[in-house]
Amino acid sequence: MRILFLGDVVGFSGCSKIMNNLLNQIKINAIDFVIVNAENADQSGVGLTEQICKDFFRCGVNVITTGNHVWDQKDIMKFIEKE
Repeated sequence: MRILFLGDVVGFSGCSKIMNNLLNQIKINAIDFVIVNAENADQSGVGLTEQICKDFFRCGVNVITTGNHVWDQKDIMKFIEKE
């Protein structure tokens, strides 16, 4: 099993790199499972949003990990609770 873990995705540039390239890399490298740390993925550089989560899942991410900065975007709390 091939697992890809991408550490600390930060801001717009980090998110766009994943959204534009991950599916291709999954195919090229026969990756079975993708984990992304996204606690700083918001365009401000801290926090995570529901839309970013949905975009990541759509482009091949299986699991999103977080840390203390995830709470910097308050709307994420409701999304985490329901997911």
